[in-house]
Amino acid sequence: MMAGAAEDMRALFGAGVRAALEAWPALQIAVENGFGGVHSQKKAEWLGGAVEDYFIANADLELEEVEDFLGELMTTEFDTVVEDGSLPQVSQQLQTMYHHFQKGDGAALQEMTSEINQKKCKVTATPFKTAKETDVDEDEVDSVEEMEVTATNDEATTDGVCPQPQPTDPDSQTIKEEDIVEDGWTIVRRKK
Repeated sequence: MMAGAAEDMRALFGAGVRAALEAWPALQIAVENGFGGVHSQKKAEWLGGAVEDYFIANADLELEEVEDFLGELMTTEFDTVVEDGSLPQVSQQLQTMYHHFQKGDGAALQEMTSEINQKKCKVTATPFKTAKETDVDEDEVDSVEEMEVTATNDEATTDGVCPQPQPTDPDSQTIKEEDIVEDGWTIVRRKK
Protein backbone atom coordinates (compact mmCIF):
# COMPACT_ATOMS: atom_id res chain seq x y z
CA MET A 1 0.00 0.00 0.00
CA MET A 2 1.39 3.41 -0.91
CA ALA A 3 1.82 6.08 1.78
CA GLY A 4 -1.04 8.29 0.51
CA ALA A 5 -3.40 5.34 0.20
CA ALA A 6 -2.44 4.12 3.68
CA GLU A 7 -3.22 7.55 5.14
CA ASP A 8 -6.56 7.60 3.33
CA MET A 9 -7.43 4.14 4.69
CA ARG A 10 -6.42 5.21 8.20
CA ALA A 11 -8.67 8.28 7.89
CA LEU A 12 -11.57 6.08 6.72
CA PHE A 13 -10.98 3.69 9.61
CA GLY A 14 -10.84 6.58 12.09
CA ALA A 15 -14.09 8.02 10.74
CA GLY A 16 -15.75 4.61 11.08
CA VAL A 17 -14.54 4.20 14.67
CA ARG A 18 -15.85 7.62 15.61
CA ALA A 19 -19.20 6.96 13.92
CA ALA A 20 -19.59 3.65 15.80
CA LEU A 21 -18.76 5.28 19.13
CA GLU A 22 -21.03 8.28 18.50
CA ALA A 23 -23.90 5.90 17.74
CA TRP A 24 -23.30 3.85 20.91
CA PRO A 25 -26.19 4.59 23.34
CA ALA A 26 -24.15 3.84 26.48
CA LEU A 27 -21.53 6.41 25.51
CA GLN A 28 -24.18 8.94 24.45
CA ILE A 29 -25.87 8.69 27.85
CA ALA A 30 -22.55 8.95 29.69
CA VAL A 31 -21.60 12.10 27.76
CA GLU A 32 -25.06 13.70 27.92
CA ASN A 33 -25.25 13.25 31.69
CA GLY A 34 -21.65 14.28 32.37
CA PHE A 35 -20.56 10.94 33.81
CA GLY A 36 -17.02 11.80 32.72
CA GLY A 37 -17.05 15.12 34.54
CA VAL A 38 -17.07 18.55 32.96
CA HIS A 39 -14.92 17.29 30.08
CA SER A 40 -17.21 14.41 29.07
CA GLN A 41 -17.52 15.59 25.46
CA LYS A 42 -13.75 15.99 25.09
CA LYS A 43 -13.25 12.52 26.60
CA ALA A 44 -15.67 11.05 24.06
CA GLU A 45 -13.72 12.69 21.24
CA TRP A 46 -10.45 11.41 22.71
CA LEU A 47 -11.97 7.93 23.01
CA GLY A 48 -12.28 7.66 19.21
CA GLY A 49 -8.56 8.27 18.75
CA ALA A 50 -7.66 5.95 21.62
CA VAL A 51 -9.72 3.09 20.14
CA GLU A 52 -8.27 3.70 16.67
CA ASP A 53 -4.71 3.65 18.07
CA TYR A 54 -5.48 0.51 20.08
CA PHE A 55 -6.45 -1.38 16.93
CA ILE A 56 -3.42 -0.10 14.99
CA ALA A 57 -1.02 -1.09 17.80
CA ASN A 58 -2.57 -4.56 18.27
CA ALA A 59 -3.09 -6.33 14.94
CA ASP A 60 -4.56 -9.66 16.11
CA LEU A 61 -7.19 -8.67 18.67
CA GLU A 62 -9.81 -11.12 19.85
CA LEU A 63 -13.38 -9.88 20.35
CA GLU A 64 -13.11 -10.31 24.13
CA GLU A 65 -9.99 -8.10 24.20
CA VAL A 66 -11.84 -5.33 22.39
CA GLU A 67 -14.81 -5.67 24.78
CA ASP A 68 -12.50 -5.55 27.80
CA PHE A 69 -10.69 -2.47 26.44
CA LEU A 70 -13.93 -0.58 25.74
CA GLY A 71 -15.44 -1.62 29.06
CA GLU A 72 -12.34 -0.49 30.94
CA LEU A 73 -12.34 2.89 29.16
CA MET A 74 -16.02 3.41 29.98
CA THR A 75 -15.38 2.53 33.61
CA THR A 76 -12.28 4.66 34.11
CA GLU A 77 -13.19 7.66 31.95
CA PHE A 78 -16.98 7.82 32.43
CA ASP A 79 -17.50 5.93 35.70
CA THR A 80 -19.96 3.74 33.77
CA VAL A 81 -20.40 -0.02 33.72
CA VAL A 82 -22.01 -1.06 30.42
CA GLU A 83 -24.56 -3.80 31.10
CA ASP A 84 -27.06 -3.27 28.28
CA GLY A 85 -25.60 -5.91 25.97
CA SER A 86 -24.24 -3.30 23.55
CA LEU A 87 -20.56 -3.82 24.34
CA PRO A 88 -20.20 -7.01 22.24
CA GLN A 89 -22.13 -5.39 19.37
CA VAL A 90 -19.95 -2.28 19.26
CA SER A 91 -16.80 -4.37 19.66
CA GLN A 92 -17.82 -6.60 16.74
CA GLN A 93 -18.57 -3.56 14.60
CA LEU A 94 -15.15 -2.08 15.34
CA GLN A 95 -13.40 -5.38 14.71
CA THR A 96 -15.15 -5.76 11.35
CA MET A 97 -14.08 -2.24 10.39
CA TYR A 98 -10.51 -3.05 11.34
CA HIS A 99 -10.53 -6.17 9.13
CA HIS A 100 -11.70 -4.02 6.21
CA PHE A 101 -8.93 -1.55 7.04
CA GLN A 102 -6.31 -4.34 7.06
CA LYS A 103 -7.51 -5.61 3.67
CA GLY A 104 -7.49 -2.09 2.24
CA ASP A 105 -11.21 -2.27 1.48
CA GLY A 106 -12.10 1.42 1.62
CA ALA A 107 -15.47 0.90 -0.05
CA ALA A 108 -16.60 -1.48 2.71
CA LEU A 109 -15.39 0.95 5.40
CA GLN A 110 -17.30 3.82 3.80
CA GLU A 111 -20.41 1.66 3.49
CA MET A 112 -20.29 0.59 7.16
CA THR A 113 -19.74 4.18 8.30
CA SER A 114 -22.63 5.37 6.15
CA GLU A 115 -24.96 2.67 7.51
CA ILE A 116 -24.03 3.53 11.10
CA ASN A 117 -24.66 7.23 10.49
CA GLN A 118 -28.06 6.50 8.91
CA LYS A 119 -29.15 4.31 11.82
CA LYS A 120 -27.75 6.60 14.52
CA CYS A 121 -30.21 7.30 17.31
CA LYS A 122 -30.31 10.15 19.76
CA VAL A 123 -30.61 8.65 23.22
CA THR A 124 -31.77 10.62 26.23
CA ALA A 125 -32.01 9.57 29.85
CA THR A 126 -34.46 11.29 32.13
CA PRO A 127 -34.67 10.60 35.86
CA PHE A 128 -37.97 9.66 37.42
CA LYS A 129 -38.91 8.81 40.97
CA THR A 130 -40.41 5.60 42.27
CA ALA A 131 -41.75 5.37 45.82
CA LYS A 132 -42.67 2.33 47.85
CA GLU A 133 -46.40 1.85 48.02
CA THR A 134 -47.41 2.26 51.64
CA ASP A 135 -49.99 4.11 53.65
CA VAL A 136 -47.33 6.69 54.58
CA ASP A 137 -47.46 10.18 53.08
CA GLU A 138 -45.31 10.44 49.91
CA ASP A 139 -43.08 13.10 51.47
CA GLU A 140 -42.02 10.65 54.18
CA VAL A 141 -41.18 7.80 51.82
CA ASP A 142 -37.61 7.24 50.66
CA SER A 143 -37.51 7.23 46.90
CA VAL A 144 -35.13 5.70 44.40
CA GLU A 145 -33.86 7.54 41.36
CA GLU A 146 -33.98 5.55 38.13
CA MET A 147 -33.26 6.45 34.54
CA GLU A 148 -35.75 6.07 31.74
CA VAL A 149 -34.02 5.80 28.37
CA THR A 150 -35.72 6.90 25.19
CA ALA A 151 -34.32 6.90 21.69
CA THR A 152 -35.17 9.05 18.74
CA ASN A 153 -33.79 8.73 15.26
CA ASP A 154 -32.31 11.76 13.53
CA GLU A 155 -32.96 10.18 10.12
CA ALA A 156 -36.41 9.33 8.77
CA THR A 157 -35.04 6.39 6.75
CA THR A 158 -35.72 3.84 9.49
CA ASP A 159 -39.46 4.57 9.73
CA GLY A 160 -39.04 6.23 13.14
CA VAL A 161 -37.95 2.97 14.75
CA CYS A 162 -34.65 3.00 16.58
CA PRO A 163 -33.43 -0.46 17.56
CA GLN A 164 -32.37 -0.85 21.17
CA PRO A 165 -29.91 -3.50 22.33
CA GLN A 166 -31.76 -6.46 23.73
CA PRO A 167 -30.64 -8.06 26.99
CA THR A 168 -28.52 -11.12 26.29
CA ASP A 169 -30.31 -13.17 28.95
CA PRO A 170 -33.95 -13.90 28.03
CA ASP A 171 -34.73 -14.38 31.72
CA SER A 172 -33.25 -11.01 32.63
CA GLN A 173 -33.76 -9.97 36.20
CA THR A 174 -36.27 -7.33 37.15
CA ILE A 175 -36.05 -5.29 40.30
CA LYS A 176 -39.25 -5.13 42.26
CA GLU A 177 -39.96 -2.22 44.55
CA GLU A 178 -40.06 -4.48 47.61
CA ASP A 179 -36.44 -5.48 46.83
CA ILE A 180 -35.24 -1.92 47.45
CA VAL A 181 -34.47 -1.61 51.13
CA GLU A 182 -34.44 1.61 53.16
CA ASP A 183 -30.69 2.32 53.01
CA GLY A 184 -30.64 2.42 49.20
CA TRP A 185 -29.35 -1.09 48.58
CA THR A 186 -31.13 -3.34 46.13
CA ILE A 187 -31.68 -7.04 46.74
CA VAL A 188 -31.08 -9.00 43.54
CA ARG A 189 -32.76 -12.38 43.34
CA ARG A 190 -32.13 -15.11 40.82
CA LYS A 191 -34.97 -16.80 39.02
CA LYS A 192 -35.21 -20.51 39.68
